[in-house]
Amino acid sequence: MSAIVAYVRVSTDDQTCENQRRTISTRYTVGKWFSDDGVSGAVAATQRPAMSALLAYVREGDVVIVAAIDRLGRNTIDVLSTVEALKAKGVSVVSMREGFDLATPAGKLMLTMLAAVAELERENLKARQLAGLERARAEGKSLGRTKAIDDAAVVAWRAEHSASIKATADHFGISAASVKRACSLQAARHTE
Repeated sequence: MSAIVAYVRVSTDDQTCENQRRTISTRYTVGKWFSDDGVSGAVAATQRPAMSALLAYVREGDVVIVAAIDRLGRNTIDVLSTVEALKAKGVSVVSMREGFDLATPAGKLMLTMLAAVAELERENLKARQLAGLERARAEGKSLGRTKAIDDAAVVAWRAEHSASIKATADHFGISAASVKRACSLQAARHTE
């Protein structure tokens, strides 16, 4: 007997899959849920715990329901390979937001087009972000977090007390890596 299986995913820990569950539950009686919480769509489907479990669980005749195609993945190749893996097992995939069965030829065409458009949108977003960063640099704005420690103070205290890296880290409440970085940066400045 075939089963209706649902897959939900959110990218960050502060998000919840509840809205996707509610959307799917309004139209389908789901026999088994698979949920990847806080797992980016950039992670290949086979590397996501719940998606891997889903791929192992489904049988011929099952139907996998997703709230939207982007829940399967972020890039065209990964989404298509996931759908192909499911199709090879005789499983169909239904995407509710886009409103089609991805196992049909028309559904596969739409999937390919939508996934390509989504990938293009992400690439355009990255390009805009990089352009914004370049503009900020050109305007002399400092980017990133402000430095939390004073390298010179760390190096001076360590030398003054003949302290180990660990003791220096404990004194300043920073990591050993931060102490090492401060020491190497100060050494580099003195050799210039």
